[in-house]
Amino acid sequence: MTPMRFLSQYIKHPRSVGAVVPSSRLLAEQMVASINFESATCIVEYGPGTGVFTEQLIQKKRQDTKLLVFETNKRFYLLLKRKYRGAKNVFIINDSAERVSHYLEKYGIMKVDHIVSGLPFASLPKEVSEKILHETKKVLNADGEFITFQYTKFKEKYFKTHFSEIQINKVFLNMPPAFVFKCTR
Repeated sequence: MTPMRFLSQYIKHPRSVGAVVPSSRLLAEQMVASINFESATCIVEYGPGTGVFTEQLIQKKRQDTKLLVFETNKRFYLLLKRKYRGAKNVFIINDSAERVSHYLEKYGIMKVDHIVSGLPFASLPKEVSEKILHETKKVLNADGEFITFQYTKFKEKYFKTHFSEIQINKVFLNMPPAFVFKCTR
C-alpha cells in the first residue's frame, strides 16, 4: 500500500487508524523481540494495518504456531488476506479484538502466549479499550504477554490498571518515535 493510500485510510478512519504512515521495521523488530517463538503455540495480533508486525510474526513463528490477526478496516483486511493467503496457520479476521474469545473458541484455542497490538488506545473509545483489555487478560496464558506501542506514555497509568508489570522501551527510529509497552499480569 502506498503512503498516500495509507494516509487516506487515516483521514477516513482517524479513531481506528492511529498513524499517518506505517510503523518502521525497527519498531516491528522491537515489538516482537521478547516473543519466545520456539515455545509459542498461539499468537494474536490486534490492528495490523498493512502488516508490518504481521510480517515479522510470520517470518519468525513455527509453522504449527497459530497466528490470529484482527483488522477492522476493510481495505487493510483485504490487503492482508491477499498478502498472506498461503501462510500456514495464519487467520486474518475482519472483526474487532473485542471478540477475540469467540475466535479462539472457533479455532479450538484455549489460551494465547502473546498478543501484539497496533491499536491506537489513545483514540479508541474508552468502552472499546476496556472490553479489549478485559478480553486480553482473559485469553492470555498465566505467563502471557501483551505488547503494544503508543506515541506517548499517556496511557501508561491506564495499562497499569489492567496489568501488574509493564516494561517500556522507546524506539527513536520510527516516525514519530514510539513507546513499546510489554505488559504481563
